[in-house]
Amino acid sequence: MKQSDIFRDNAENCLQLAERSDGQPAYNRYSRMADAWTALAKEQDWLDGEIPPVTRIGRQELDA
Repeated sequence: MKQSDIFRDNAENCLQLAERSDGQPAYNRYSRMADAWTALAKEQDWLDGEIPPVTRIGRQELDA
């Protein structure tokens, strides 16, 4: 199993915990944790070369 898949599993677990949470603060906390795990998974995919890096727009392209 890839590291990014493990991160995505953690994100899914956090979303399930958020759905079962008793109050808004706990829901918000678990939702933010899920977002963080998802961001880590995307970054790991990039580090593993599975997704291309974001291309930056050059100054000349902005002036065109």
